[in-house]
Amino acid sequence: MPSKEGALARRTKPESERTCIVTKTKAAPCAMIRFVVGPADEVVADLRHKLPGRGLWLTARADVVAEAVRRNAFARAFKAQVKVSATLPEEIEALLVENCLQALSMAKKAGQVIAGSFKVEAAIKAGVTGLVHASDGSADGSRKLSQALRRKFGGQTRPEINLFTSPQLSLALGGTNVIHAALTEGAASEAFFSHCRKLERYRSPLSAPCDAGAVDATAGAIC
Repeated sequence: MPSKEGALARRTKPESERTCIVTKTKAAPCAMIRFVVGPADEVVADLRHKLPGRGLWLTARADVVAEAVRRNAFARAFKAQVKVSATLPEEIEALLVENCLQALSMAKKAGQVIAGSFKVEAAIKAGVTGLVHASDGSADGSRKLSQALRRKFGGQTRPEINLFTSPQLSLALGGTNVIHAALTEGAASEAFFSHCRKLERYRSPLSAPCDAGAVDATAGAIC
């Protein structure tokens, strides 16, 4: 009978690296995007790495996806005539944004999100895992809360997300004119920050360094 230690080792063993069809570099799956061919011969981004069929991999950066489209790299790699949307990089970004906002909504349902400037300021004093600021909100309001966060935690940094507009945050949290929110400790909060890291990496150019110390809570790997 297999030992419990052996079963645990298999579950926690890192996934094999994948090779980007454009850059030819190898990386963990959490730093890549998998693509498959859909029923209508169209290239589909498999962000959760679960769709059936042969998969190809790209470094999870918008400029790499754009280069794959420009080079017709999908047809060569799949060795077939496939349909590739000219706006594939933008479509993937929209999906990543949607994943982030869905994760934020789940964190709210789990009771791990506090919205509203005064409530957020009070929550910081009690302890939070990170903040969210609307990208179209007041810079002064964000600065005030950032300073409060630094006073509370000093050198122990906490993430501050500035990727979404107030309407997007309001819709995700079921509120009105949400500008600031704080997240408290919990799996749902960590999942949200993990999705945000993926979106930030995707938007950054390939030359920008990846945060090698960031734990991808969804994939269970350092990425």
